[in-house]
Amino acid sequence: MKIIVLNGSPKGERSVTMQYIDFIRKKFPQHELKILNIAQRGKEIENRKDVFQEVIEEINKADGVLWAFPLYVFLIPSQYKRFIELITERSAAVAFKGKPAAILTTSIHFYDHTAHNYVHGICDDLDMNFYASYSAEMYDLLKEREREKIYNFSRGFFEAIDRRAPGIKVYPSLNVETTEYIPSSSLDAIDTQGKKILIVTDGEEHHLNLNRMVNRVAEHFTGMAEVINLHNIDIKGGCLGCIRCGYDNTCVYSGKDGFIEFYNSKIKTADILVFAGTIRDRYLSSLWKTFFDRGFFNTHIPSLMGKQIAFLISGPLGQLPNLRQIIEAYTEWQQANLVGIITDEEPDSKKLDDLLRELAIRSVEYASSQYIRPATFLGVGGRKIFRDEIWGNLRFPFAADYRFYKNTGFYDFPQKDYSNRIHNLIFEWILKIPVLRKKIYNEMMVEKMVEPFQKLLNKL
Repeated sequence: MKIIVLNGSPKGERSVTMQYIDFIRKKFPQHELKILNIAQRGKEIENRKDVFQEVIEEINKADGVLWAFPLYVFLIPSQYKRFIELITERSAAVAFKGKPAAILTTSIHFYDHTAHNYVHGICDDLDMNFYASYSAEMYDLLKEREREKIYNFSRGFFEAIDRRAPGIKVYPSLNVETTEYIPSSSLDAIDTQGKKILIVTDGEEHHLNLNRMVNRVAEHFTGMAEVINLHNIDIKGGCLGCIRCGYDNTCVYSGKDGFIEFYNSKIKTADILVFAGTIRDRYLSSLWKTFFDRGFFNTHIPSLMGKQIAFLISGPLGQLPNLRQIIEAYTEWQQANLVGIITDEEPDSKKLDDLLRELAIRSVEYASSQYIRPATFLGVGGRKIFRDEIWGNLRFPFAADYRFYKNTGFYDFPQKDYSNRIHNLIFEWILKIPVLRKKIYNEMMVEKMVEPFQKLLNKL
C-alpha cells in the first residue's frame, strides 16, 4: 500500500522524525512510504498553487496518511500550521475525507499531548479515519525495546488500513457563530501607574470583533498602550529548528529580518502584554504560531518572566479546551502571570465591555504588586522536564540554557537537600520498629503535619 508521510519538520528528511520513518520503511519494505516535505517547502506550497495541488493529488491517491512532525512550542511548526490553513482556504478537504490517518511525533515529551490533540482534531474536522498516535522521545529509536513499540504501532496502522477498520471521532465540529461586538460610547479610563503596556495583534480588516476588543482595551489605558500588528513586523520565515541559538541565543535570522529586534525591544521591555488573535481551525493563526516559534531564539529560558499576560480571542475558545490549556501552560512555563482570557463568545456587548475593563484594571493592579500566581502542574511539570533535559541530554547543544539554569537556581534537584535525606534515613530506621511505627501513624502523623503551620500562625 502507499502511505503519504506529511513531514512537518522544517529540516526536511534530515530531521530526527524522518529517521523513524526510515526505520518503518526498513521494517515494512512491502509498503511505500512517500515523504512530502510540507514544512520545508512551506513557502513554495503556499505561493505556487500547482505545487500545493501536487501535494493534494498525492494525498488523494494514497491508501493512508501519516502526520509526522517534531514538536515546536506546544504544537506543530508554524510552516505545518500554514499548510493546514491552506487546506480550508483552497477547498482541498475532500482529498482527506475517509483516508486512514495516524500521527508520529518526536519530542522530549514537553506538551506532546497538546500537539497530538490538535492534529487529531484536524483529522476529525477533515473527516479522516483516525487510527492512533505515537509520541516518541527523541532518542527512542536507539533503544531496542522502543523500536519494538514503534514496529507494533506501524504494523497496527497498516493492518487497520487493510481491514478498513473504523475510527472513532473524538473532537466534534466547531460552532463558529459569534455575535457582533458593539462597544458602548462611554468609557472609564484607568491609571496605568507608569507601566509599559504592549498589545500585539494579528487582526485584519475583516476581524471586526477582535479589532474592536483591541481598541477598547487600548482606550482603557488612556493612550499609554502601544498596539503592534504582527502583519507589520518583518518576519522572513518560521523557526528552522537549526539550534544555532543554543550556544548564546543568536538566531540564524539575526540581521535578516525585524523579529528579534521587535521581541527584544518591545516584548521583553513591556510590563503588561496583551496578545490578541482570531482562532483559525483549532488554534490561533499560523502567524501567531510563527511568533511563538521564533521566540525560541531564547531557547528554554523563560523570556517573559514576571510579566502580566492577557489574551483577547475571537472565536470558539469555549469549545477548545486544548487551546486554553496551551495558553495557560505557555504563561506558567514563562513564569509570567495570566491575567485572564477574554473572548467574543460573550453575546452581550455591555457585559463584554465590563470584562475588558476588568481585564485592564487587574493587569495594572497585578503589575504594580508584582503578583505572579503560583504555578500548577502545567508550569511545574514543564519546568522539571526542561530542568532534567538541560542538565542531561540537551546540555551540549543548549549551552545558553545550562548557564542560565545554573546561575538562577533552576537546578533544584531534591536529591541535593542533604538535611532532608538525613531526616528520611533516620525515620526509615525508626519505622522498622513496630511500636514506634504504630505510634507515629496512629497518633502523631496528622498533628505533626500541621505543627509548623500552627507555629507560624501563632507568631502572626
